Amino acid sequence: MKNRISTLFQIKYPIIQAGMVWCSGWRLASAVSNAGGLGIIGAGSMYPEVLKEHIQKCKQATDLPFGVNVPLLYPNVAEVMRIIVEEGVKIVFTSAGNPATWTSFLKENGITVVHVIANTKFALKAEACGVDAIVAEGFEAGGHNGREETTTLCLIPMVIKSLKIPVIAAGGIASGAAMLAAFALGAEGVQIGSAFAVAEESSAHPNFKSSILAAAEGDTKVRMKKLVPVRLLKNAFAEAVAQAEAEGANAEKLQQLLGRARAKLGMFEGNLEEGELEIGQVSAMLGEIKPAAEILEVIWQEFLSTRNRICSLDLIGSVE
Repeated sequence: MKNRISTLFQIKYPIIQAGMVWCSGWRLASAVSNAGGLGIIGAGSMYPEVLKEHIQKCKQATDLPFGVNVPLLYPNVAEVMRIIVEEGVKIVFTSAGNPATWTSFLKENGITVVHVIANTKFALKAEACGVDAIVAEGFEAGGHNGREETTTLCLIPMVIKSLKIPVIAAGGIASGAAMLAAFALGAEGVQIGSAFAVAEESSAHPNFKSSILAAAEGDTKVRMKKLVPVRLLKNAFAEAVAQAEAEGANAEKLQQLLGRARAKLGMFEGNLEEGELEIGQVSAMLGEIKPAAEILEVIWQEFLSTRNRICSLDLIGSVE
């Protein structure tokens, strides 16, 4: 498929793997890129030197385009950006911060820049900063979330109506049918997180992968809205957060409860009770662990078959 997103990234399919903390290392990124999508290394859970190692290994594992996701609120951003430039990374997705801070620097170094947003206001600001594309992430998504609680079906058309640059849809997308729905709303690509979090190549702990596959409808909730909103899978830590919020805990109290390395404890080390388990609502629809290439191919083939089915519908009452 040729459109502005596949052309921008020089990829076969307009399917982007999200840069998820503790899940998106070089193995997953290279596997997705080799399968025709755009693999993303998630820098948010990596010290700068660890990121450098992952970039170098990814370059050895694929000669196809891949990118790095950089949450701008994380420490060591300047060092991370220096490494990205030195290692010749050509695509950067920024998130969780002000794109005005680093977009010009990245563009001056010949890097394609995409910024992740959750509302139209910040989409317009990012476009004004000169980013090449936007990821519009709906409330269904895992990890850091928007305060407005705008769902993907509402967010995508509002953002597209306001922008001239291409839009990538994210949040609640794990199937070809959902991808087609996003395209029907005007998106030119999709970013997929949860479905790739349980890929064989994902660096998530096997315990975390199993908990994702066991998730039922309603097992994820957005918590810590007074700190940084994040969608969490139900466990002892999430229940403690919910109790604290019910008692009126402020941001400082929530920060104390969160502590340090809580996400690493759950997602990377496999502590399913005390760890922070970030995942999207679509986890309730996921059924098995598969190679990333197979996940991507199934999504693409379902996208095509669903498109064909919709095109062949005999619409009752249609006008000749």
